[in-house]
Amino acid sequence: MENNFKKLEVWQKSHELTIKIYKITTDFPKEERYRLIDQLCRSASSIPANIAEGKGRYHNKEFKQFLYIARGSLEETKYHLILSNDLGYINNEKYNELMKLANVIGKMLNGLIKTL
Repeated sequence: MENNFKKLEVWQKSHELTIKIYKITTDFPKEERYRLIDQLCRSASSIPANIAEGKGRYHNKEFKQFLYIARGSLEETKYHLILSNDLGYINNEKYNELMKLANVIGKMLNGLIKTL
């Protein structure tokens, strides 16, 4: 039986957010390598990773629990984006773009949680 998490739109959007975050952090100051860069990339990649892991559990109760974890990682990512913007590492345009995508993902996660 194939259980393809990649077909989930919320996974696709969260993967897109993760890729964008990995790309923008290449321009962060080198001294942030083991601080903000790692934290931001780890929290962002945790979102699609938890969606994928939860989808692989095959039981809605477990899937829902992993979606809650993904939602927590999303909120952590939003904070790291706020910090990155406030420190001047990302400009307002990029910040707004990423936060808009993050908010869409949040709504999608909430909707999926409610349907389960």
